[in-house]
Amino acid sequence: MATRTLISLEEYEALPETENGVEYELSNGELVVLASPMLFHNRMRDDILVRFHMFLRQRPDLGEVTSETDFRLASNTVRRPDVAFISAAKLTSVDPRKRLDFAPDLAIEIASPNDDLPRKIRDYLAAGARVWALFPDARVGRIHKPGQQPLVRDADAGDSLEDDELLPGLKIPLAEIFGG
Repeated sequence: MATRTLISLEEYEALPETENGVEYELSNGELVVLASPMLFHNRMRDDILVRFHMFLRQRPDLGEVTSETDFRLASNTVRRPDVAFISAAKLTSVDPRKRLDFAPDLAIEIASPNDDLPRKIRDYLAAGARVWALFPDARVGRIHKPGQQPLVRDADAGDSLEDDELLPGLKIPLAEIFGG
């Protein structure tokens, strides 16, 4: 059985941003060491980031996109989504030099072999965030909104990731993200 390291939010916040390439999350008080992502994962994340940047250049009034940024979802939970969208309304009170004490409006997570993605999704939803969960091996994405059943989107059926309420006009074809 693996040893769990329980720490407080204050201890988590005292950790260096990155030490020797090691990154962390805080999950219900447990310090979680994040696995270093593979090139495949990073390419997918970067593709999504580029698409968001290009879209938001035309619609800067909507907000901004970031990646690998800490968001405090609860008093003992800090998540670092692969990609996150923050609405313009939330950005007005942000100090970019400090960790963010709120959930992103949208968290995008790419499934990894050692990830507890169902737990992350529950944490984001409980904090009021929407989630796009991507499953490259199955070539599907799930669009989660608080209080609603997830919507499954299939790359092979020509489906896209979109949210007209939050990001009107943004449409990301899954087949392009997953390749093929």
